[in-house]
Amino acid sequence: MFLIEVLQSVREFTTNSSCKISESELCRDESTALILKFVAMASILVAGFSGIAIPLLGKRRGLLRSDGEILPAAKAFAAGVILATGFVHMLKDAWEALNHSCLKSYSHVWSKFPFAGFFAMMAALFTLLVDFVGTQYYERKQGVTRGGVAAKHGEVVDELEEELLGEGIVEVKEESSSSGGGGGGMHIVGMHAHASNHGHSHQNHHHDDELQHGHGHGHGHSFGDNDEVEGSIRHVVISQVLELGIVSHSMIIGLSLGVSQSPCTMRPLIAALSFHQFFEGFALGGCISEAKFKTSSATIMACFFALTTPLGVAIGTLIASNFNPYSPGALITEGILDSFSAGILVYMALVDLIAADFLSKRMRCSFRLQILCFCLLFLGAGFMSSLALWA
Repeated sequence: MFLIEVLQSVREFTTNSSCKISESELCRDESTALILKFVAMASILVAGFSGIAIPLLGKRRGLLRSDGEILPAAKAFAAGVILATGFVHMLKDAWEALNHSCLKSYSHVWSKFPFAGFFAMMAALFTLLVDFVGTQYYERKQGVTRGGVAAKHGEVVDELEEELLGEGIVEVKEESSSSGGGGGGMHIVGMHAHASNHGHSHQNHHHDDELQHGHGHGHGHSFGDNDEVEGSIRHVVISQVLELGIVSHSMIIGLSLGVSQSPCTMRPLIAALSFHQFFEGFALGGCISEAKFKTSSATIMACFFALTTPLGVAIGTLIASNFNPYSPGALITEGILDSFSAGILVYMALVDLIAADFLSKRMRCSFRLQILCFCLLFLGAGFMSSLALWA
């Protein structure tokens, strides 16, 4: 009985409202809106899959190499799109929802504090925490892996040295430390004279090559790959956190589109969402390709991104008949989630996309690439911002 009363109160909280119908709802046409929702799901699905597939397939075929200019230039444009989505679209929607007149009549506390900016700030700081913890985790994990590989190479070198000593191919000399500098050492000082025949010389040469190969891998290889390993770790964390931010707001905008019954609102929104889904997918696909995930993992991440917004539209369509977007509960939920999405997207665009690429050594060494990427960054941000006039 208590559970039924709670569910009824929640339903009233999300469906009841004393607000008048907005001007956009005067264009209400449920049958036309239903057709447009199917069009939206198909359009957004194709745009999402196309955007994320281009960098993944392009790099695999050698068309979009990470050392070329096409991929960083396209990522700059996509970063501008994501930045504008967070600042101009999501933060704006959050502010309007949390300062709606219907919500003010419900409780004046929402009009006394800038909750939209506060929640966006907290989301950005939380994303920083996740970014930091994720990087630390993968660095420790990679460090253990490198340590295991180095130990394995060390065992190989020890076995080769023992084999050489056992066969009498080399002789060793023990040295004590000089002037208190530490423990003694064992050094190979020469070959025995009986290794002069052809077969034994060939065997000695083979062992010597293996020994040098083992030493090269055990001591020098890890130092040369440190920068590459650290860069790969950052790309892994960036791609996963970026997908988290994009997926969260994709579900929100999908739900918003699904519950709408106004074709006047939906038509421009479909075009805007398809455009922005394509370039968000491109940015995410570029990060995934640079992270060098396995094919199965990259495919799962791509499908998860592409299906989220259409799934949100489908869920919104199912609950549209029992959902009032102007109820206090709906406005609070929408405002908080939009704020969180705005904070995540702004952080990811500025820190993990723009700063990571524009402050890199490669960008500083190419003036032509700097000009190209800055122009496309401002173009992407400006173009996505201009869509706020219609959606």
